Amino acid sequence: MARTPIGVTRRGARPARRLVGLLILGVVLAGCATSTYQYNWNIVVDSVFRPTPLILTGVWLTLSISVVSQLIGVLLGVVGAVGKISRLAPVRWAASTYVWFFRGTPLLVQITFIFFGLGVTGVYRWPDLEILGLIVPGRVQAGIVALGFNEGAYMTEIVRAGILSIDPGQMEAAKSLGMTYSRAMRRIVLPQAARVIVPPLGNEFNNMLKTTSLLVAIGVPELYVTFSRMNSSGPTVFHPFELFIAAAIWYLLLTSVWGLIQARIERRLARGTGTSADAGPGLRDRLFGARFGSPGSGLR
Repeated sequence: MARTPIGVTRRGARPARRLVGLLILGVVLAGCATSTYQYNWNIVVDSVFRPTPLILTGVWLTLSISVVSQLIGVLLGVVGAVGKISRLAPVRWAASTYVWFFRGTPLLVQITFIFFGLGVTGVYRWPDLEILGLIVPGRVQAGIVALGFNEGAYMTEIVRAGILSIDPGQMEAAKSLGMTYSRAMRRIVLPQAARVIVPPLGNEFNNMLKTTSLLVAIGVPELYVTFSRMNSSGPTVFHPFELFIAAAIWYLLLTSVWGLIQARIERRLARGTGTSADAGPGLRDRLFGARFGSPGSGLR
């Protein structure tokens, strides 16, 4: 029985996808046409091109929480990955339990437990801290800890995969030169594993920028909460359509800028490895999730 070429299947699916897209667009436009809602597109324009200090504060808080949480996640991921490949059984069990718990429970549950659960029982009440002249509210601290520990569980598996991708002979050669295990890991294995770790790490940070919106559960005034409060009071009260379009644009700006940075980092790491910089996904693939085959593969 003859098989249909993959390229033909993909090309044949294009009209169907376009038809579905047009139908969805038609439904949306039809709903807008019959709605009595009073649109105010100036809200979108002002929120994006003339943002208030409140919006800028939300953007800055989203970005700073994401960066700090991701750094914590990377550090925990390295420790967890080394623990999971350790020869000591208790260390392996501890690392595996950490990954099992934080990957197996919802992040929203973890956020509320860490802030409200630890606070109400007196385990830790999350007092405000002053760091380098900046006051860090307790709810922001709790959000960073929750996001960081959750991210660390996923980074553990990413880092472990990167370490296992390196030829074991590298570690043996380092030990034969008199290096300790920790020094060989820092100077030989992890730098080489970085080429494997960085792409999924970049994707994790992209996701982190959006996951900060879950901190609405503990009232952290990040980007989503900022627009939610603008929708509940002030001159833009009850304009959710325009406000959350503007919020989506801000998230798209943050993730798009990071996509450019990630692509540059990956190209830099690919230098001298014999891997073409064009072999990885381009910006369009990163932003829209498209996948295109190589020339002659039939995929376009």
